Amino acid sequence: MSQTCARQLLRLLEAYGVDTAFGIPGVHTIELYRELSDSRIRHVTPRHEQGAGFMADGYARASGRPAACFIISGPGMTNIATAMGQALADSVPMLVISSVNRRPTLGRGQGRLHELPSQQQTLAGVSVFSHTLHDPEALPELLARAFAIFRGARPGPVHIEIPIDLFDTEVPALAPRPVEVFPPAPAPAAIARAADWLAGAERPLLLLGGGCASAPEAARALAERLDAPTLTTINAKGVLGLDHPLDLGATASLPAARRLAAEADVVLAIGTELGETDYDLVFDEGFRLDGRLIRVDIDPQQLGRNQATDLALVADAGETLAALAARLPEPDERDGRARTAAVRRELALAEDPELAPYVPLFATLREALPDAVVVGDSTGPVYAGNFLAAMPAPRRWFNAATGYGTLGYGLPAALGAALAEPERPVVALVGDGGLQFVLGELGTARDLGRPLAIVIWNNDGYDEIRRYMSASDVAHVGVDLAAPAFRDLASAYACRYATVGDPASLHEALGRLDGADSPLIIEIDAAAWAASA
Repeated sequence: MSQTCARQLLRLLEAYGVDTAFGIPGVHTIELYRELSDSRIRHVTPRHEQGAGFMADGYARASGRPAACFIISGPGMTNIATAMGQALADSVPMLVISSVNRRPTLGRGQGRLHELPSQQQTLAGVSVFSHTLHDPEALPELLARAFAIFRGARPGPVHIEIPIDLFDTEVPALAPRPVEVFPPAPAPAAIARAADWLAGAERPLLLLGGGCASAPEAARALAERLDAPTLTTINAKGVLGLDHPLDLGATASLPAARRLAAEADVVLAIGTELGETDYDLVFDEGFRLDGRLIRVDIDPQQLGRNQATDLALVADAGETLAALAARLPEPDERDGRARTAAVRRELALAEDPELAPYVPLFATLREALPDAVVVGDSTGPVYAGNFLAAMPAPRRWFNAATGYGTLGYGLPAALGAALAEPERPVVALVGDGGLQFVLGELGTARDLGRPLAIVIWNNDGYDEIRRYMSASDVAHVGVDLAAPAFRDLASAYACRYATVGDPASLHEALGRLDGADSPLIIEIDAAAWAASA
């Protein structure tokens, strides 16, 4: 009994639980698509390979499970590289399967279709690893290696390229044997020492990153047992639940939160790289920790970066949260809730002149769609929402303002989230400038027939850069753009459309999202919105 290498690949992916693949077929992947027609894997066709990567990213962030991307060689891979860079920066699992030229031609520079000097090396910089398959019987080993990373290490994109002469090569038809992977548990001696330090702290502080997104109950239990003010990263938003009295959200870049961090005598940072896009959004290197720092990360390399560490645990975030909560005594007379409330009053986010115009936006979204997944691009409302938005659970708020910081992320990533969470409303929060990177994906949105809300903050250009230019006394060059007629675009792509200029009309428009089988484009006139405040 034998099967083609392409068939074996699909059977292995099914065995590992992959149910969705994003890709655009091409002449170099035609044999893979021959087998795909008999697979249980759902295929989604974006309008650009970058969109495939962003969709897989949004799918993984919303669900916690990786999707696959099937990508042609050469331009297909350079097109998806930006999306892989975003996923690598934010530790998002993504499996990218690509074609590459025939084995006898690799590296020979013969001017073959889609040829690169080394496609594998080109993609290695945006992958956890990039590998060329030379022996088709090694495919199970490669998939086991990829899923060991997804489930037991710091995840990210994995790239496996298959020469086009191997897709239809016959291999033994062996039953798939997916590897069951358990992430590392914390060392008991390290838990004991960390618990002692935390129990003896007078001003403890918790820093929770995206690594905690899969363990919200354990995170909440530890925060309450420790009675510690808690700062979350953007990718951990909602991990303590809605309006928790110890939750300061993603405010680590703001002065009041920074003073709290500097005054803490023991800090526990779990599943966070302590990176610039969460802790130094004002880019002044002003976030510092003067107390003892306990760091927990599944990647040992992270434990020595960005802040000097006193105690390092290489371990799964959820396992560590639970072990520490079980080891710590009942909370004493600490004043964690009072300290948190005092910082909130000092932060006064709703009164900040930079954030205040967006407060009604997020109040309306929360009232109209309390269970929504909100996926953002790099745009003013999203930057504000990283401070303002409150979520009832993790995996409900993510965007491209973290890590790599690409534009064009919001719409395709929201489509991935909508496929991962079909029973939950999904909102793509985008700017008019960023949306123009990926207008073609409105066609994908129409194909999928999901009730996705695409909320466009239209300020006629790159307003964030405009404001930076003004603050730096730089003339406005290249930032004033002519936006398309979004109403006409909605009609062209068979999407519903509404234009709004105040919270009441936005609430009414969002009420049209339910029970429909087509996307709803809601255009917010930023100038009218500001005038209504």
